[in-house]
Amino acid sequence: MLDSYGRTIDYLRLSVTERCQLRCAYCMPEGPCRTGDDAALCSLDELTELAAACVALGVKKIRLTGGEPLLRAELLPLIERLRALPGLEELALTTNGQRLAELAAPLRAAGLDRLNVSLDTLRPARYRALTRGGELDRVFAGIAAAEAAGFRDLRLNAVLLKGVNDDELAELAGLARTRPWSVRFIELMPIGPGAAMPEAFLPADAVLEAVPELRELQNAKGSFQREATEDGGTDPSTSLRSAQDDRPRGVARLYTAPGWAGTVGLIAPMSACFCAACSRIRITADGRLKPCLHSSEEYPLRGLHGDDLKAAILAAVQRKPARHHLSGSNASESARPMNEIGG
Repeated sequence: MLDSYGRTIDYLRLSVTERCQLRCAYCMPEGPCRTGDDAALCSLDELTELAAACVALGVKKIRLTGGEPLLRAELLPLIERLRALPGLEELALTTNGQRLAELAAPLRAAGLDRLNVSLDTLRPARYRALTRGGELDRVFAGIAAAEAAGFRDLRLNAVLLKGVNDDELAELAGLARTRPWSVRFIELMPIGPGAAMPEAFLPADAVLEAVPELRELQNAKGSFQREATEDGGTDPSTSLRSAQDDRPRGVARLYTAPGWAGTVGLIAPMSACFCAACSRIRITADGRLKPCLHSSEEYPLRGLHGDDLKAAILAAVQRKPARHHLSGSNASESARPMNEIGG
């Protein structure tokens, strides 16, 4: 499945719920918000049909997202169904870890291949304040349970937040010293509540300053394309094909250091646009396809079946833009926050 710029689209992020038991400051508002009733969102059958159509068109990897996907009823049967799709090579899930300890073994038994766990800080009080109620002990209990269940190559995601966790960069990265984990630092994006926090932006290269012994892995080339445009950004409309040919798995620029068991990844959508290597589309929990996270464009898929569904997916993929327009002064064009899209 190719978009209009020749990029291969083989990665689907499928949201299964808008609900989350946390209210991370950069993601969701503090008070009540539209969190969605699962009964009003796509059913188990609908999610399976949407995913199956994407896989039939060439998607090789699906990541289940939310909200918090572990809150979704019928999640385990959904994983079992998706794992059985011919042609699907990897099935992953992103979680805040609050329910992972109890669900890690069932998730693995159902057929889940990989886990990403959000971990923005190692300070219990700071974690509780940043997430507005989360418990850090639960996250580490979940990580331990995931390893015991057989999950390997765990990925721990930390959003870079100036004035919040910038004093922990070395400590967070250091989790990869003795454990075969990939600690991934993600630049804050101006979407949802994050758009009101420009003072909290911290470039990914700050991690390299905090941990100078890190060295880029040789096979991690191609993640970021830095071809300048008139506005100082990057233009993925040039060399799109070569950018994808050279891309590593995912969009992280990977590092390690002598003697380290794991890796450190830098994901820099703001300071080093990786749109040229983008291979993903998103389907929201209410059944709308987003070709680009930061575009306002959404295409309804619910109620479509068979060839009509596939045709709608292919048409939406052709509308995938060359790049986002995020910058220090431009916020995301998306009309919805992350919990309503799928992270």
